[in-house]
Amino acid sequence: MDGLIPLWQAAIYWIISVVTVAIYLFKLSKSEEKERKVVYTAIFTAAAVAASSISIPSPFGVSIHFFLIPLVAIILGPLSGVIVAFLCLIIQFFLLGMGGITVLGANTLTIGVALSLSTYLFYKLLSDLDQRLGIFSGTFMGIIVATITQVLILLWAGVANLEMLMVTLIPFYLFIAVIEGAINVFIISFISKVKPELLKLDKI
Repeated sequence: MDGLIPLWQAAIYWIISVVTVAIYLFKLSKSEEKERKVVYTAIFTAAAVAASSISIPSPFGVSIHFFLIPLVAIILGPLSGVIVAFLCLIIQFFLLGMGGITVLGANTLTIGVALSLSTYLFYKLLSDLDQRLGIFSGTFMGIIVATITQVLILLWAGVANLEMLMVTLIPFYLFIAVIEGAINVFIISFISKVKPELLKLDKI
């Protein structure tokens, strides 16, 4: 991925990502539950790395890799989703050779900032009507917004055309959004029964 995005664009994405991470760290420093949040963030980061390493066959001929970030955003908060995505991408680069340094900012913007914030927004908007609807819709819309963000980044970089992206990325991520949305409904319903205090943490 390194070299696909012009350096000046990569710098913009890095700045957005670093500022978002800095806001998270500031909010964490003010939290009365920061020790617990650090522990849960580490656990979710490890789980996200493991989940991204698992390949599941799909009808599209491309292996599915689940995000897990929407789950983090709903349980720990949107900025927590950003930091988990950021840490996951760093670990993937240094340990697994995935991604790249110049595109880390763009990837953080996509699966961290866009995915987490939109997931949490739609979750909060709809969870008062029905929590399961909020979880599914938040996950689904988060992945769709992240996909749109990725499409815009690739178009701006001039490395792909819209027609190709519409044919390849959109149907694939629509499929993932439905599957991951359903899985998150099940996971959070399970957590609410066995460890309900996890869902009551202050959100960052």
